[in-house]
Amino acid sequence: MKKVLFVTYFWPPSGKASAHWPLSMTRHLPGLGWKSAVLTIDKDTFSQVDLSLEQAVDPSVNVLRARSIEPFDLYRRFLGRDRSSPLVASEAISRDTRGLRHRIAIWIRMNLFVPDARIGWYWTAIKAGRKFLSTTRVDAIVSVGPPHTALLVGKALAKQFSIPHVPVLIDPWVDIVYYRGFRRNPLTLAIDRALERSVMQSADSIAFVTETMKDDYARKYPFLRNKAFVLPWGYDEEPFRGLAKPKRKTRAEVLLHAGNLFDYQDPQKLWTTVRRLVKAGRNIRIVFIGTVSPGVRASIEKNDLDERTEYRGFLPYREMLEELMNASYVFLCATEPRHVPGKLFEYLRSGKPILAFGDDNEEVGRILQKAGSGALFPFSSGAEEFFRRAKRFHIRKRTLQQFERAAIAEKLAELLSKISG
Repeated sequence: MKKVLFVTYFWPPSGKASAHWPLSMTRHLPGLGWKSAVLTIDKDTFSQVDLSLEQAVDPSVNVLRARSIEPFDLYRRFLGRDRSSPLVASEAISRDTRGLRHRIAIWIRMNLFVPDARIGWYWTAIKAGRKFLSTTRVDAIVSVGPPHTALLVGKALAKQFSIPHVPVLIDPWVDIVYYRGFRRNPLTLAIDRALERSVMQSADSIAFVTETMKDDYARKYPFLRNKAFVLPWGYDEEPFRGLAKPKRKTRAEVLLHAGNLFDYQDPQKLWTTVRRLVKAGRNIRIVFIGTVSPGVRASIEKNDLDERTEYRGFLPYREMLEELMNASYVFLCATEPRHVPGKLFEYLRSGKPILAFGDDNEEVGRILQKAGSGALFPFSSGAEEFFRRAKRFHIRKRTLQQFERAAIAEKLAELLSKISG
């Protein structure tokens, strides 16, 4: 059996959504002839912990943990917070969060950490990786980013030990969407672009989770055209098995969002529509699972929907799926054309009508149209049509099956076999 080393910053017990894709791949690959090892951090001090995910780790996976020197303890102290206080991603880069200290912290994050705030993991990860690879034969390395520091680790180890390397980009690198509206120093940008290009050039193959991102990178780096592939984010069937039959806890129509929602994703017209429907007699409630930025909360308050909105915060994965199955409708916000939110695939599996917002996001629109499970609207729309048509949306199982991670793992196994000879 061949062996692959995954370099991924997020791994159980981290509850970060980014941990799910590599976790699923390591579960499915042994049946396809590939045994996995994982190089990750010792402790994630930013994300919430989900101990239930540890039970999903294949016992045969050799997990190597390297200490991460993260800046978040200093960030907490700088903002005057307790060391154990949780950090919320949607607040950390919010423009609606007031205070000079917050603005200084954002400037430091955008300009002094290249390629990202996890760069402190690079040296310890390299050391741990070298020790492992000096005694263990590995046929391929797969690195998963963001954080894009993981791709640099994968590149360095692959070069030193002459191992084929496949970086997997969940999000773009230099122009990732959360940089929008923030100034980055020209020198910072130049260094970041050079790092991105070096990884693209040295990789044996590059995998992107969306077609649009792959095409965008191929235009930017023409040399990628023959080595760029798409491995969708997808969903895993296993966690959905055994879920209890949905039981509606209330007679209300529940509109649910799972994951982080940032200021730049605020569907302001949606709240106006919901307010109007409520005044017309509809019993609609809004439920958020995950983090919600101050700007979005302000928009909801402005539309007098506070009493109809529930902020559940982080939930263990299984509990999140249970809430998802009990919702009436689900919604997501695709920020830019290359962005296909990972939650879209779990939404598809749930069979719930999907309300999506996204300007010029043709890929999300195509997926929803092909699946027959929802509709995409521009952020300028209130999506009144969705609430009129919601009962007509029904998932097409044939479309759904192509996004199951067992099928995606087959594509990854084929790619690894091709590059490893």
